Amino acid sequence: MHVLIVEDDLELGRALQQVLQTEGFSSQWLRRAADAPQAVELADYACVLLDLSLPDGSGFDLLTRWRRGGALTPVLLITARSGLDERLRGLDGGADDYLVKPFAMPELLSRMRAVQRRYAQQASELWRIGDLEISPGARTARVGGQALELSPREFNILLELAREPGRAVAKGALAQRLEPLGEALEFSALEVHMSNLRKKIGPERIRTLRGVGYRLERPE
Repeated sequence: MHVLIVEDDLELGRALQQVLQTEGFSSQWLRRAADAPQAVELADYACVLLDLSLPDGSGFDLLTRWRRGGALTPVLLITARSGLDERLRGLDGGADDYLVKPFAMPELLSRMRAVQRRYAQQASELWRIGDLEISPGARTARVGGQALELSPREFNILLELAREPGRAVAKGALAQRLEPLGEALEFSALEVHMSNLRKKIGPERIRTLRGVGYRLERPE
């Protein structure tokens, strides 16, 4: 999972990146509102940790811009502002959760997992799409109760598609998500990994949409 951090505090920003790395997440850390991506670019991230008080602007304004631009990426507000009016403003303005500083890192991680579950339309830590079961935390997957032997790359592809079941994921976006801190994965390599994944989970589960990308099918 690739996470965007928009936080100006040096100590907290470094701590967040360290904790996320320990949990196996990659992250990009920005300290100014002016450097934040546009709404269309937010699809490259699985989650956003957004501070409300930035040196050159308001996190509320960023959140509004993203949501008006159509961005659906989960946003978790992290702020020292604890007033009820501001919490309501953030949640009603499109935030998925609101965490007041100082907070415990295990709680932050738990809330991140929760917003990811909701985004993927899952009810628990074990994601179910028909008889396909995925455990993001344990990085395991099963089909019909049988464990799958997936390579790290194959599991990451499956997890990215499972975040948006029934929706098309653009080929270019998927290639970039698999290498969030560098050059996008070459399409030829992506197609090889996709072919191998299909053989393991069943070719009918992933549909290729020509000129668009891929879709993890939901059972009818």
